[in-house]
Amino acid sequence: MRTSPNRLLATVFGAVYLLVGIVGFFVTNGIGFFATEGRNLIIFEVNPLHNVIHLAIGAALLIAGLSSVTAAKTVNSTVGSVYLLVGIAGLFLPGTALNIIALNGADNVLHLGSALVLLAVGFSQDRSAAVRTA
Repeated sequence: MRTSPNRLLATVFGAVYLLVGIVGFFVTNGIGFFATEGRNLIIFEVNPLHNVIHLAIGAALLIAGLSSVTAAKTVNSTVGSVYLLVGIAGLFLPGTALNIIALNGADNVLHLGSALVLLAVGFSQDRSAAVRTA
């Protein structure tokens, strides 16, 4: 794992997103699963659905990071692409009934930043390892 930026990034991001998903349930007690306005976890707004999504993404990243370079590259690129879409959509969703994951400005910055890092590493690192395994 020390020689693969993709595996390292997937493992670290996976552990962080899992932790955020778990801690999020402590602050969202009593709030609706699809609430359009959540509760703050530091500066990030979350609701129970948002927590479940963090758990799923964290698990996918962690499992991929612990599995192989190819899995880590694929999951980093996929999650990065999804976060890019969520970050862009999040610019338009706050204050609407479609905001079922309770996004706010800080969430958008985090999602767009995560997307850029995951996509940059996913598409640029570990090329020779992926070619060897193909």
